[in-house]
Amino acid sequence: MASTGAASFWRAAGMTYVNYSSLCAKMVRNCLKEPHKSEAISREKVHYSISKWTDGKPEKPSIRTDSPDE
Repeated sequence: MASTGAASFWRAAGMTYVNYSSLCAKMVRNCLKEPHKSEAISREKVHYSISKWTDGKPEKPSIRTDSPDE
């Protein structure tokens, strides 16, 4: 059974779980030694596509590549 005590800390800080998880992962990646650190940071990028909808139909999707901090 999961503890509810930890959730109160990130909620009290005004964070979502995804933001909290991303922050923790970034801290772990920064603690690694080379060459593992640069490899882990290169995998940090997020790839996704955005489709705008007009009149109930999707337009051509655009592919985005962003860092989680942007």
